[in-house]
Amino acid sequence: MFSEFLQFLLTGITLGTTYALVGLGFSIIFNASNVINFAQGEFIMLGGMTTVFLVGAGLPLPLAIVLAVIATGLVGMALEKFAVEPAGNAEVVTLIIITIGASLFLRGLAQVLWGKGFFALQAFSGEEPINILGAIIVPQSLWVIGVSVVIMAVLWYFFSRTMLGRAILATSHNKVAAQLVGINTRFVLLMSFGLSAMLGAIAGIIIAPISLTSYDVGILLGLKGFAAAVLGGLGSGVGAIIGGLILGIAETMTAGYLSSDYKDAVPFIIMLLILFFLPRGLLGGRGTERV
Repeated sequence: MFSEFLQFLLTGITLGTTYALVGLGFSIIFNASNVINFAQGEFIMLGGMTTVFLVGAGLPLPLAIVLAVIATGLVGMALEKFAVEPAGNAEVVTLIIITIGASLFLRGLAQVLWGKGFFALQAFSGEEPINILGAIIVPQSLWVIGVSVVIMAVLWYFFSRTMLGRAILATSHNKVAAQLVGINTRFVLLMSFGLSAMLGAIAGIIIAPISLTSYDVGILLGLKGFAAAVLGGLGSGVGAIIGGLILGIAETMTAGYLSSDYKDAVPFIIMLLILFFLPRGLLGGRGTERV
């Protein structure tokens, strides 16, 4: 009984840390621009698919991962530069529609380039199962959890110890005041999209050896990452992490003790309940706007 519970818990933490990374991407862009970037899921797809393509072209896995993360970051910056920035001070709804259009474009482009098939990425350090107190997990799950924890620590340092990180936080609190003290808010927004895209790419790469990847893998993962961000409080980094873990564990517990037919519905049911009873999420401190 305990080993079964531990099995579901470890699987849930693996999923939850992935959702947390995606949720952090949503929160970073929302903080910098008040925009909910519905193209975030496509960054997950681009990270995984680009890595598979580069490895297939003969590049070593570590180099392929680095290039895929950089390439996805550049795509995120291009999205901001050529789609969001020209919209200027358009309504939030308009900006959200722009990101939905960008999502459709990126997904269609991936389908043309790589087709509709599923692709497997090799595990980072073998596939020999590991026994932890009776629970069996694959080594890639430890990579997912470990990389996610390191990324979260790096983000904490970035936002609390670096000038660019503090500039992003200042812009999120008061854009006009940030401009008055000399912060280039356009550059901050550009960097926010690039950083968010790289987070999505990393999530897509580390989960690809477990769940495969395809041109449309970002749809569901992106929505669950959004649910994690909303659950924790849109704009709250810590909230996105907590929300991701709650959703991941709830999803696997539901699949394990009830039925896997319900697992994909659980994150959205929880998100709807939170929006009904706590519109700002568990840790959200900023106001929400009906759109």
